[in-house]
Amino acid sequence: MAAFIVLMQFGIPTAAALDNGRLDRQLLQLDPKTRLEQTCDTEVMFLINRTEKAYNVDKVIAYTFGDTVISEDGFQAPGAAFRSRGKWYRLSYDCMTGPRHLNALTLHYNIGEKIPREQWQDYNLYD
Repeated sequence: MAAFIVLMQFGIPTAAALDNGRLDRQLLQLDPKTRLEQTCDTEVMFLINRTEKAYNVDKVIAYTFGDTVISEDGFQAPGAAFRSRGKWYRLSYDCMTGPRHLNALTLHYNIGEKIPREQWQDYNLYD
């Protein structure tokens, strides 16, 4: 399946940078841990949409198949899922942000298999 690594120092813009500050203002209203998760969810969604033409991601859930791991500026979601074009897919990602948790400095992701519709209810996934 697909995998991608982005290093922001190479000049690839982040979702927050392209949003001209609106997203930053919303994120700053959240507590730091929630901001870290939301930033990483948004960044992985943006990056998949930008680099994987087969997908049009509109939702990422970091904890669908397992717990997340949070460090000071890092967020790991080994059991995530995302929705694209009405279908759900497995996802795992690691994200490292700056100290304000407003943009991803590094982001590694792996797209897994499509999740069968008959399993959606088991994992609280929805249309």
